[in-house]
Amino acid sequence: MSLADVKKSAEYKMQKSIEALRTDLAKVRTGRAHAGLLDHVHVDYYGTSVPISSVASVTVLDSRTLGVQPWEKAMAGKVERAIRDSDLGLNPSAQGDLIRVPMPPLTEERRRELIKVVKGEAEGAKVAVRNLRRDAIAVLKEMLKKKECSEDDEHRAQDEIQKLTDRYVAEIDKHLSHKETELMAI
Repeated sequence: MSLADVKKSAEYKMQKSIEALRTDLAKVRTGRAHAGLLDHVHVDYYGTSVPISSVASVTVLDSRTLGVQPWEKAMAGKVERAIRDSDLGLNPSAQGDLIRVPMPPLTEERRRELIKVVKGEAEGAKVAVRNLRRDAIAVLKEMLKKKECSEDDEHRAQDEIQKLTDRYVAEIDKHLSHKETELMAI
């Protein structure tokens, strides 16, 4: 393994941490409807737990309402129940074969709770990035000990990994700030 491989691997894993954070932040609702909101809600489909997107199409009807259209009429009740039982605090209503999911406005207290959740997600991502830095530096030190690289190269690589870490932590802060602004907007 070369120094470049260590840096590439660390950067790739840090990028994956950012993508995981984006996914987690997208699940936190902001009062506006978006189709990805129901991505993590699962429905019992003939004994198998599957995401809603596997049994129905999810569309945005307007800024505060989602429409869920099950592909099989028999699934409508199960889909409606799964949405109601999810941790999203939504109350769907069936209208024929379309399930309407209105987004209730967020109270100030609920917004503050969601900001705490978002900050926790961001802190988890920062910890993951810092752990990746620690692991990469441990690999570099091991390479130095085995005389696979010079001290100068190892020190330079450590500096580059630290710069990578700083860049990804700043990106996490940017995503956090954006989500906080989104949550506080009425």
